[in-house]
This record gives sequence, C-alpha cells and structure tokens, in this order.
Amino acid sequence: MTILVTGGAGYIGSHLVRTLRSLERDVVVLDTLELGHEAALLGAELVVGDIRDRELVVELCRSRGITSVVHFAAYKNVGESMLEPAKYWRNNVAGTVELVEAMLAAGVRHLVFSSSCSVNGTPAVVPVDEDAPLSPESVYAETKAMVEKILRWYDVTRELRSVSLRYFNAAGASEDAVIGEDWSQSLNLIPLVMKATLGKRPPVQVFGDDYPTPDGTCIRDYIHVDDLADAHVRALDHLAEGGGTVSLNVGTGIGSSVLDVIRATERVSGRAVPYEVVGRRAGDPVSTYADPARIEAVLGWRATKGLDEIVASAWRWHSTHLDGYHS
Repeated sequence: MTILVTGGAGYIGSHLVRTLRSLERDVVVLDTLELGHEAALLGAELVVGDIRDRELVVELCRSRGITSVVHFAAYKNVGESMLEPAKYWRNNVAGTVELVEAMLAAGVRHLVFSSSCSVNGTPAVVPVDEDAPLSPESVYAETKAMVEKILRWYDVTRELRSVSLRYFNAAGASEDAVIGEDWSQSLNLIPLVMKATLGKRPPVQVFGDDYPTPDGTCIRDYIHVDDLADAHVRALDHLAEGGGTVSLNVGTGIGSSVLDVIRATERVSGRAVPYEVVGRRAGDPVSTYADPARIEAVLGWRATKGLDEIVASAWRWHSTHLDGYHS
C-alpha cells in the first residue's frame, strides 16, 4: 500500500511527504521539479515527470503498488493565471483529467485533491462553510472549482472517490526548520513580511487600513502547514475506510489581520517590521476565514497551532535559510 504524491517536492507537498514517512507509510513523489525542490524531500523516493504523461503514471501506479494519490501538482499564481490562462487550463484541469484516467487504468480509485478557499471568491458571509456558493474570481480559482466538479462526476461515473481540501492560508515551516516555504516563488504575506524584516526586500505594502475590521486591515485565516499535512493524512484514512467523496474547508476558524501578522513577527523576531500603508488593492475581500465544523465532523480534524506558532516556525526557517534550499 503506497501513496503517490504529485507535486510532492513543493511547499505543502513536502511537509505531507515528511509526515507520511514519519508514520511509516510508503510514499513515492512525482514532480517535474519546475517549482519544487528535491532537497525538501529529505531522501524520499522521487520520480521526475509530469502528471500528463499517462504511460508514466500508469506504470508508476502498477509497479509501486499505488493505492491512493494526493494531488498537489498545479500552478497557483493568481496574477499569472489571468495573463496566461491556457497554462492553467492545460496543467490544472486537463492535467488532472489525464492523471485520473491513468489512475483508473491502473485500478487506483482514491484521490485527495489540493483545492482552495478561492473557489468561493469574495464570501458574502463569514465564517465560510462548504455550502457557500462557488464564485471564483480568477482563472486559478476557476481551475480548482472545475476540478472539484470533475471529481464529483468521476465518482458518479467511474467510482473514483475523492476528498477535495479547500485550504485557507497555508503558512509556517517544520518545527525543526528543516523544510519550509521558498520565498523566491511566494507572494504570500508571511514570507513577504519575513523577507522585509530580514532586509531582503523593500518594506511590506499594507493594502488599505480603512476596512471595517478592528485595526482597519484585511483579515485572513492562517493555518500551519503541519496541521494541513495532518488533514491530508486523515483524508487518506477517510477514503481507505470507505468514506465518500466530499469537499472540506481546511482552516482554523480564526481570522488574523495583516497587522496581526506584522505584530506577531515583531514579537517573535525582536525586530521592527518595515511596512507602508498604501491604497486598497482591487479584489481583496475584507475578511475571510473558515467554518471548520464539517472537517472536524467528517475527518476528526482541527488545527492545533495558532498565529504566533505559525510565525515563529516561519521565522526559524527563513532566518536560517536566506537563500531557501540553496542556503
């Protein structure tokens, strides 16, 4: 019983691979290494290849005895998706169809899919639950919503069972600072704050401080990457135990503002974070955070780490890996 992790050399994927190996689960990673890092796998088995290579995937599933797949292999830059939509349709949507067809050809019928809370767009109500309407506002978000729908139809027509995990804001690093996020490729707030604090970029831009929130800045739900890895393990177990196809929010249920992140970084680092307030950015929701009730009911999962723990782990990683995996 071996788990195939596509895109497993990336940020979230590598943390899941490490967690699975710590649980003595057999793991094989399929990654092009276009955006991933072999060093992040800490010696886990890696096959360099593309999810769209059906012959490779079928052979891999059969020869390694794959019983389930966790699928991370997607492009995720929102801005890029609006400029190069075909890249996202081909890989994120068509590539997933090719992956699923190869799985089915090899007799593999369990898939955990890396989805996103962005499928809901700007939520009308917070906290956001799984019954909120799908209203993606970018090509990237649309690819995630489309794949969720495709997987539901594969359940109906081909008995492929899947769990789509809608992440909120993944953040942090391993507690021992051995693996973490590559800030050279990330536009996420916490790596940007770390980079500015360490003098590796100009001050962080805070897009608006006049929102109807306690401190005037936007609010998001930050989840530790190790908690997120645990959610994937539980999703795999759900499928192995006969659980059905489902989409689930993965978040803490607690909103933290931009200034909350900056203040937490100052507490952890003992340094002032350079930042400047600029005008609002078009399309930014005022506040979005998860209602995690359903994932707790279905998978028995809940977040264990709060914002200070997330920021502390990110600081340990970034302050000791100024050049990421090239340090």
